[in-house]
Amino acid sequence: MAFRKGQTFLRGVEFTPQYLNNMNRRDFITQSVTAGLGLAGIGAVARMGSGAAYAADRPLTPTIYQWIQDLHPGIPAVNEKFPGINYQIAPVEGFGIERFVAEAKNKESSWDVYVGQTPFVEMSAFVKADVIEPWDNYIPKEVIDDLLPSIREECTIDGKLYSWPFLLDVIGTGWHSGLTSAAGLADAAPPTWDDFLSAARTIMDKKAAPWGATFDCHGWRSLAPIAHSMSTHVYTPEGLFDFTSEPAIEALKLMKQIMQLANPDVLLEGTSDAGVNGTPDEVAFAAQRVGLYFKYFNAPLRMAANWDDPKALHLGPLPKFANGEGSTVFWTTGCALFKYGQNKDKAAEYVKALTYDRQIWKDSIMGTASGHPGQLPPYKSIYAEWQASKPDWMPNFVGLVRDQLDRAKAINNHLFGLQQFVIGKPIWETYLKGEEADPRVAMQKVAEAVNAEVKKG
Repeated sequence: MAFRKGQTFLRGVEFTPQYLNNMNRRDFITQSVTAGLGLAGIGAVARMGSGAAYAADRPLTPTIYQWIQDLHPGIPAVNEKFPGINYQIAPVEGFGIERFVAEAKNKESSWDVYVGQTPFVEMSAFVKADVIEPWDNYIPKEVIDDLLPSIREECTIDGKLYSWPFLLDVIGTGWHSGLTSAAGLADAAPPTWDDFLSAARTIMDKKAAPWGATFDCHGWRSLAPIAHSMSTHVYTPEGLFDFTSEPAIEALKLMKQIMQLANPDVLLEGTSDAGVNGTPDEVAFAAQRVGLYFKYFNAPLRMAANWDDPKALHLGPLPKFANGEGSTVFWTTGCALFKYGQNKDKAAEYVKALTYDRQIWKDSIMGTASGHPGQLPPYKSIYAEWQASKPDWMPNFVGLVRDQLDRAKAINNHLFGLQQFVIGKPIWETYLKGEEADPRVAMQKVAEAVNAEVKKG
């Protein structure tokens, strides 16, 4: 997942087709969010490539983020249950939403439903820009009642369900048991961050691996979950992440400590999907050159598929600070219903079939030739079914992830839910790089920068 730093929106700039073609997703999100998504001169872009897609008799037309299709090969089998479906890959990169916003500005949509929405990332922006509508009038009541409570809360704004959840990710710890064993360490997740640091040092001291630990430098994947492990009370009354809070300060200090034991390129952007994927942490872990790792569980599962012995991957909860709350971060990637789309009842039927499909969940949990996402369902009934009669193929990490969810918290929904971390990253990295000696000074500057951008909106 990902998203990026941006520049200040200049009122009066016309978003011409040429401008948008040259503009990356990072800049567009920053500028459009700062402007409250009041986009000028964009109607022409909305019509580009639409053609007959707006015909009243068009078939059900879902659009899906490329990585979801790549990692979940069972989706075509679901599509076959819907004759005439016009299934498309979404025109997004790095969670870009510009095409969707452009069409909504013109009160049009080439598609009926988008599979790829993450609530804290773009859901508030979609609502603000009038791109999507709630599912409440279309989703069956039994499905709403089946959602795990924390997931239902994550997907809700002002009492309305704006995301039909699909894929669950929880941030926890993974380790290469072959490397930790060579270092003489116990085969268990470090319970505290002090234990995590000590184990990472031991791995390097024993020369079991070049680096002891690694992490993803994007704030929603590192700063936020570390802070949550101390306390989930790290949000302002307005719903923004409180960068000046004690948990946030301690999280930043810990990131700097881990950096001393990590691959030296840990702060670089990724090589794919607008810098979101192919991140240095994933490369180092896939190459078996680092022992400990924390990220959403599907990352170590996917990377371990490259190992000589993928079974050497072991998983556990995220460490916590001494006397900390022991929480972490979770999010779901789900489905958004386009306000100006068509076939809305059929879209609900499709999403229900997709999200309850047992083969998709088995493939995700066990892995296929396409990869091993390890993402789990959002429904109470499926977990109850598995608990009543555990499938012989089910690995232990399913219970671990499910248990973590009871303590995990989603990042608050806010128009700047993602962008606050994008804005703050180059500022808090001045401390990580040694350019600013005081973490509190760095984080105060982050808070000021985020608040300044919010006020511009």
